Amino acid sequence: MLKTWLIIQREYLTRVRKKSFLVTTFLIPIAMVAISSIMIFMAVKSEQKQRIAVIDETGVFTNKLDTTSSSYEIKYIAKSNDEKHTVLEKNESDILLHIYPIHNGVPDSIHIYKDGGVSLNAKQFLNSEVNNVFQMKQMQDAGINKEKIDSITELSLDVKSFDLQSNKETNTEISTVIGYAMGFLIYLVILIYGMGVMRGVSEEKTNRIAEVIISSVKPFQLMMGKIVGIALVGLTQFILWLVLTGVLHSFLPFLIPGLGLSSSVGMSTAEMQQAQSASASQLAPMLQMLYSQNWILLIGCFLFYFLGGYFIYAAMFAAVGSLVNEDPQEAQQMTLPVTMPIIIAFFIMMTATRDPNSTLAVFGSMFPLTSPIVMMARIPYGIPGWQIALSMLFLVLGFIGMTWLGAKIYRTGILMYGKKVTWKEVYKWIRYS
Repeated sequence: MLKTWLIIQREYLTRVRKKSFLVTTFLIPIAMVAISSIMIFMAVKSEQKQRIAVIDETGVFTNKLDTTSSSYEIKYIAKSNDEKHTVLEKNESDILLHIYPIHNGVPDSIHIYKDGGVSLNAKQFLNSEVNNVFQMKQMQDAGINKEKIDSITELSLDVKSFDLQSNKETNTEISTVIGYAMGFLIYLVILIYGMGVMRGVSEEKTNRIAEVIISSVKPFQLMMGKIVGIALVGLTQFILWLVLTGVLHSFLPFLIPGLGLSSSVGMSTAEMQQAQSASASQLAPMLQMLYSQNWILLIGCFLFYFLGGYFIYAAMFAAVGSLVNEDPQEAQQMTLPVTMPIIIAFFIMMTATRDPNSTLAVFGSMFPLTSPIVMMARIPYGIPGWQIALSMLFLVLGFIGMTWLGAKIYRTGILMYGKKVTWKEVYKWIRYS
């Protein structure tokens, strides 16, 4: 046990002291916050009104198009024989909307002109406005009251969902987001740090360091020490990412003073208060649903499946790393059987977020190689406790079995050099060792 602990300590300290660890630990949160801040800042600052010049030869649309949009300013002009570029320059406009005369009850054609092409947002806005005005005109001619029709179509009934076991209101959208986020995070951790275990084992084998270490410790102790050491490195980095990201986000208003105020420029105090109250009324139910989640269960299960998923795949990656020599193509071929269950689990997780009680989702949450990812997508929906307990039991048994299997491969493969190992030979090692 002492020797295993020494290997864990060596793996942890060696990797934590590397410049690459320090750079990625501090640079990734800074880069993520910086990129998101720049995107938000540019999106807010780029919200400038585009001026639209309208030539209406029908007379139906004049003074009828929406003028309250925060993105577009509409100006009606007379028909001109000038070139389109000249019309835009004379009227200091960005877009020209030309509605041609009516033939057989509809405009002959409607054209939009802009230097460099019309954006999708601008085309959708003008298309919607023109159709609304034309529909209103048709309804008026037919004696139909459009306001009454709109008031009926805008009605919506509030449908709530409840969990019969806890008799609490549920929110499917929030459950989906939480489950998907946790499952995706475990998926990334398993891939990133599992591959790290494989690279570490492969490097030590190639550099002949493993020969020296194995002279003092058993291969199983070396494998477990490497797995646990890299797991602690991953947990350290993950916690630092969360802390640094939270700290950087809290300093954003000081780093970019106009970020929080830019969206309210041009609004009166009453409009700002009305917008704030509207956003608060929309956020209140969502926050209430978030608070009502069983976060003790969610966080506890996340940590269990986070570690369980890592350990079971790290044992597999360590075994594969012991088989790989210096050929990158050989490493790619060997890792394919290990990465395939992870990818399959990711696709089952996407299905589980839509239907958490389907046969595929239940199977995926029980099978040890897919349960760390799939089960986290099901837990926010309030699944039965016995399913969680059974899934945890299978995961523990799967880890024990995979560690035993991986150790058999590891202790032979770590000392084999210069020969390409086949899966047939690996099967013989497992059978006769």
